[in-house]
Amino acid sequence: MQTTLYLRLALFQFLQFFIWGSWTVTTGTYLLQSLHFSGREVGLVYGTTAIAAMVSPFWAGRLADRHFPLERILATLHFTGGLLMFALSTMDTFAFFYPVMFLYAICYMPTFALSTAMTFHNIPEPARDYPRLRVWGTLGWIATGLCVGGLDLETTTLPLRLSATASIFQSIYVLTLPSTPPLGKKEKASLLATGRQLIQDRSFMVLLIALTLICIPNAFYYSFVNAYLKDQGFKNAAAMMSIGQATEIGFVLLLPYARHYFGLKPVILMGILAWGIRYLLLSWGGIDLPLMVWVGLGMHGLAWSFTALAGQIYIDEKVPVSLRSTAQGFIALIISGLGAFIGSLIAGEVVNWHTLGKTINWSVVWLVPGGVGIFTAVFFALLFRSPKRG
Repeated sequence: MQTTLYLRLALFQFLQFFIWGSWTVTTGTYLLQSLHFSGREVGLVYGTTAIAAMVSPFWAGRLADRHFPLERILATLHFTGGLLMFALSTMDTFAFFYPVMFLYAICYMPTFALSTAMTFHNIPEPARDYPRLRVWGTLGWIATGLCVGGLDLETTTLPLRLSATASIFQSIYVLTLPSTPPLGKKEKASLLATGRQLIQDRSFMVLLIALTLICIPNAFYYSFVNAYLKDQGFKNAAAMMSIGQATEIGFVLLLPYARHYFGLKPVILMGILAWGIRYLLLSWGGIDLPLMVWVGLGMHGLAWSFTALAGQIYIDEKVPVSLRSTAQGFIALIISGLGAFIGSLIAGEVVNWHTLGKTINWSVVWLVPGGVGIFTAVFFALLFRSPKRG
């Protein structure tokens, strides 16, 4: 890959996750502590991204594969999303915040699948090159954590406005990238035939179910870990959570080599186990046992890279090039949509059940995502058949 193209796509990935990281980790704290939303309301707010992921990524992918250049769709979605995020920063009641957040999610959620597809379209060997680019998304997330946490902005509207500004900039920048026209008109690959083939592949379905179940512990992470850290008395919680993204850099770069030497199944199994173990560490740790908390946060890199990222690359290899955007959108529909929606509702209810007055029993709360992670690892280990190494 040419150095110039690499740097252009690296900035593209950096901005994609800078937008996401600016608000998603700290908004739960802002809603709980500044706007005094209930745990259930916070769960519902975060659930909007899951509902949107069940609606918009698949059809946005179809538009990109069949009708419009991918970069124009991304520019429109990011610009509209930026305006909506600015509007969110001015709202202080659930009745207004929730529907606007839903509209924002409709715009933003498709950009994950579309940005992945656009990157795959423009690199020669996705399995080798994508992790080296995706690591810049992690750096974008770390940058927001250090900025928001270091300046102690978790309970203010500034993270929302930072996200909005980055989104507007991304809408302009994406138009400068290589054009990615729709390929579906030229190729004869059938969505229905491809979908039927994938569904009949038992290992594909087992992986899909496992990645969906992992969305439950993932929802706990985004909605409540920041609030947990601040409640426990840790300083600079958002910056502290960046340790997970710091380890993610290493595991993202390690992924191609780990997959080559160990095979797909052991790699994904390690990632799934990490999701469960990290929450058990949070349950047993706290301000008096900070090492367990730090290790639990650090395991995010292994958990995410060896499950979600490995799954994206595996799926890209299973579908025709002409259905690349649609396939990534379909996976977003199932995992980021259905799985994340169920996960956000469960997370909100679990926190509600274990809240007495203003006190949350975090040690019991974390046993739920920990148990889900361990169960999913057993399910995957028993039923998934690893493909040939490569």
